[in-house]
Amino acid sequence: MSVNPMAYEAQFFGFTPQTCMLRVYIAFQDYLFEMMLVVESVILKKLDGFPDCKISAFQIRKSTEKFLLFMKERFDKLFSKMEEVLLQLVLNIPKNVLLPEDKVHEQYPYSREQFQALQDEIHQLQQQYRAEASAGQALRAELEEQKAVQAELEKILQWFDGLENICREHGTGNFKESFAFLTQNSKKLQDVLKDVEEKSKKIKKHDQLL
Repeated sequence: MSVNPMAYEAQFFGFTPQTCMLRVYIAFQDYLFEMMLVVESVILKKLDGFPDCKISAFQIRKSTEKFLLFMKERFDKLFSKMEEVLLQLVLNIPKNVLLPEDKVHEQYPYSREQFQALQDEIHQLQQQYRAEASAGQALRAELEEQKAVQAELEKILQWFDGLENICREHGTGNFKESFAFLTQNSKKLQDVLKDVEEKSKKIKKHDQLL
């Protein structure tokens, strides 16, 4: 069998010419084996009509195998020549023939160096795309964080607005004064709470002594 890969022919036919020739060879060989079995069975039937014949079935099988080997050797030689002719003249695409789907290579030819430069440029663009995609992801994460902070700020502003409305309802218009008033009251409440806690501790100690 030919060792030439014949990749261009495989692209055109959809199969390698060597595969085609191998299938033809196997088909012819199978037919040869079947024919030998038929010849052997005919000979055995003919011998049944001659009871005095001293040729046994084993001898006939030996002769059939020997004849089959002889035929196979001749067949292999003939098939080798036929394969060479078919691969060269029938299943071969000439070097000057270009398949329709490869016409673009004729219109836009590229050398090996140009193709490698194009591959390098594609690789560089892919790296840039990955870097931009990563940066975009980081920006989206930062934007989500800013949205969360903005939502908290809006809650604080709403709380201040509510506090200012409460101050107005109680006759205090200046928010700063109201805030200072609330701070003072808060400190007073804290002092009262501490005083209550200290008195509570003293009462507990007194109860324990009793």
